[in-house]
Amino acid sequence: MTDAAVRPKKPATSRRTPAGGAPTAPHSADEARAAEASEPRIDVAAVTDMLLGTWASTRREAREMIKDPAFWRVDGMPVPEHRERVLSQLHLLVQHGGSRRAFPKEYGGLGDNGANLAGFQELVLADPSLQIKSGVQWGLFGSAIYQLGTKKHHDRWLEQLIDLRLPGAFAMTEIGHGSDVAAIGTTATYDAEAEEFVIHTPFRGATKEFLGNAGLHGKAATVFAQLITGGVNYGVHCFFVPIRDEEGNDLPGITTEDDGVKGGLNGIDNGRIAFDHVRIPRENLLDRYGEVAADGSYSSDIPSPGRRFFTMLGALVQGRVSLDGAATTGTALAEYIAITYANQRRQFDSGSGTDEVVLLDYGKHQRRLLPRVAQTYAQFFAHDELLKKFDGVFSGASDTPEEREDLETLAAALKPLSTWNALSTIQECREACGGAGFIAENRFVGLHQDLDVYVTFEGDNNVLLQLVGKRLLSDYAKQFKGKDAAALAKFAVGQTAGKLFHGAGLRRLGQAVTDFGSTARSVELGLRADQQHDLLAGRVQRMVADLAAALRPAGKLSPAEAAALFNAHQAELIEAARAHGELLQWEAFTDGVNHVQDAGTKEVLTWLRDLFGLSIIERHLAWYLISGRLSAQRAASVSRYIDRLCVRVRPHAQDLVDAFGFEPEHVRAPIASGAEKVRQDDARAHYAALNASGEAPVSEKSLRKK
Repeated sequence: MTDAAVRPKKPATSRRTPAGGAPTAPHSADEARAAEASEPRIDVAAVTDMLLGTWASTRREAREMIKDPAFWRVDGMPVPEHRERVLSQLHLLVQHGGSRRAFPKEYGGLGDNGANLAGFQELVLADPSLQIKSGVQWGLFGSAIYQLGTKKHHDRWLEQLIDLRLPGAFAMTEIGHGSDVAAIGTTATYDAEAEEFVIHTPFRGATKEFLGNAGLHGKAATVFAQLITGGVNYGVHCFFVPIRDEEGNDLPGITTEDDGVKGGLNGIDNGRIAFDHVRIPRENLLDRYGEVAADGSYSSDIPSPGRRFFTMLGALVQGRVSLDGAATTGTALAEYIAITYANQRRQFDSGSGTDEVVLLDYGKHQRRLLPRVAQTYAQFFAHDELLKKFDGVFSGASDTPEEREDLETLAAALKPLSTWNALSTIQECREACGGAGFIAENRFVGLHQDLDVYVTFEGDNNVLLQLVGKRLLSDYAKQFKGKDAAALAKFAVGQTAGKLFHGAGLRRLGQAVTDFGSTARSVELGLRADQQHDLLAGRVQRMVADLAAALRPAGKLSPAEAAALFNAHQAELIEAARAHGELLQWEAFTDGVNHVQDAGTKEVLTWLRDLFGLSIIERHLAWYLISGRLSAQRAASVSRYIDRLCVRVRPHAQDLVDAFGFEPEHVRAPIASGAEKVRQDDARAHYAALNASGEAPVSEKSLRKK
């Protein structure tokens, strides 16, 4: 039967064609010289394989699919048309098998969780609205049914949602509670006599809000609500609730509204849903972690309400995992465009009558872009580790409570860093391309608009980092469980010794003595891999230890006083978690470098890893100075060493962004197509011919010299 709510259209089309046709951007003269000299060069193809990671073949398959212009974002398209286009793109994904990867084979799926997220993330290159809407359908709505439901639910709904006969919304967030899911107001009260749950929105703040597919296309929703039976609230559970009929009209008791135009992602029909005593069968409770019998009695294999709640939410962690990867890919695209343009665009001569200088030969331009490329490399390596852990848990290969907790912590640590960095880097790349960067067809403004919300959905970044900080404190506290007085005394002595070593000048004095020689050389020797790791890891350890000491009195305070004490140190907790995430990225990058066999590639990637590590240290130099971890002389030299690394990395800049593996159909930015080089060559040829003709006008300055 035709599904009127989905309103299938003919496949999406676009009149846009790839901007330019250069498969890779021409290298600058500086890079050409490096290629001819004895400098190391990276093996671009091999590095691409490394960056694409464990599921490289799936990523390539997705990238090949989205070469079709039907998948591309069209700038300036009215919101209603953009929404219908993205819906038709979802149907194209179904035709290409892109909706099947995560689901069980018995329902037509492929049962490959890692590949599913790897392929899904690449859609950001086509249109982020497509990526997120597909994530709503299959990664949130579909995953809730699969992960929180049981076989009876899978049999009823999985095949329909896989092939898009059943489009759905994921109704967790409320206008009154976003990240605090445990406090949502929607209720699901069990009526034992009718064997039904009554879904209700008791006040305006409990309205489900910001939901993809809720504004227009969704026919059902997975609704999170407080489960109440027998007068007892058993906490948040998930329910399957139909919301529209076959013609797309709201069902009785359902009120849906459209959120309208947003700051980005306008190909998605975000909206809100309110429920007025909507009745659903008892079987519509997705009951993997909690059941209600016909008589209203509640049972669960997880007796602890808190643990049960976090287990249910943990089953949906893939949203955070995928955002980390998608943000990294979007950032890499911005860097490819900006670096390619900077290698071709010329501005100002050197003052000696020579050719104008390409932008990337300016020190400031290197400083603003190259450390960001290093950051993105670190994110690619860290994300692959995260994706492997996700696949291990969700495939069942390593599904233990400990592994799930590690996965949640890792995702909560990495997603904030990559999504914040996406916005910062896209803006820097936009500015680095001048006015050309502000033209929509060159991608930056659209990417920034669409990726803006990544920092607050699937968990506000600061809230996620608070979760990480609490885990760090918990792990720190475990060191002392069961310790006797002698062991604690020994630890206290060690802490005192550590303070003397780091805070009383001994380490700084040793650095200062070393630095009396060649500061540049000693800094280079003193800030290589081991020292970078010591500084990054030491910062995390010191921050967590200081926080633990500051919060230790909380155990003897009243709940209100303890909360106030925690709140007073919340900013420090979040900063410690951020430092932990940076350390994880650095370690993943280092592991990646250590696996490289080609000598030239390894050397260049080592420089890039050092650029990443030292850039982190530079951001936190005040802390290292105050904490006595670096001498003033060495701290001052960190920035100079970064400048030297930028000069080393500069000849390899185009190779490094070419290794992202983007093709013209993925880039679609005229300024990165080779067109700028054609313009520059044409201008230089014009002036060369004019000078050779003897008819070139003389400058006023030359007349004054006479």
